[in-house]
Amino acid sequence: MLAVFASVGVKHFDITWTNVAGGKVAFRSNRTTDELHGALPRLLDDAARQHRNFIIRPRSGGPALIQLDDIDAAAEARLRPVSFLTLRTSPGNYQAWVAVAEADADFARRLRRGAGADPSASGATRVSGSWNFKEKYAPAFPRVETVHADPGLVVTRAELEALGVVAPVENIEPVSPPGRASRRHGRRGWPSYQRCVQGAPQARDGNRPDISRADFTFCLLAIDWGFSAEETAARLMEESSKAKENGEDYARITAENAAAALARRHGQGR
Repeated sequence: MLAVFASVGVKHFDITWTNVAGGKVAFRSNRTTDELHGALPRLLDDAARQHRNFIIRPRSGGPALIQLDDIDAAAEARLRPVSFLTLRTSPGNYQAWVAVAEADADFARRLRRGAGADPSASGATRVSGSWNFKEKYAPAFPRVETVHADPGLVVTRAELEALGVVAPVENIEPVSPPGRASRRHGRRGWPSYQRCVQGAPQARDGNRPDISRADFTFCLLAIDWGFSAEETAARLMEESSKAKENGEDYARITAENAAAALARRHGQGR
């Protein structure tokens, strides 16, 4: 897995350890591929013994790396021709990685939306061979597996668009500016997170609300009410179980995506 990342330009990784409840317990930054490779057997053994999740964040110096997380088997099969790496993180759940020659943040959002992936994926991933320690899986924790690898595969935006996995550019007519909403609400309080959860669509398995969508809706409302993306991300860390599990990067990206969507809705940044 490390070699596959290296084949598309990754030379350094950040490492995060989390517990079964999703809380961060340790962090190391900017480790080289060689450093991580040499220490990995011991680190994975220690993590397994302590029931800690071992999570890495690749730092790309080349093409844009886009993580397509929480996709099903059908989406994984569709994306396989353009993915340089695919992991199965739990039964029925996959994560594909795509290296794109030139891609900005808006294109990455459109690809995630078009592929049906988690719109708030943070770019951090569990290591193949490690255990996925989450409370909902106890005591039969699944092991993360590599199911596909195509080292060195870098694709273009045109190839992804031709495959039909990129959502179209949104063209939303301008509405009243955010400032008007901020004055109306007066920042007296936060939106109800529970109402966002209650109003969220069902997750793919149909047995629970889609927390990613609830988190995004909460951030969209909060920013429209006048809170900054930074304030909103911090609040999401307090409210959302998924944010607590995935960490501050997840909360930050969710808030930033909501801010970008709101700007497009108000006709800014076209």
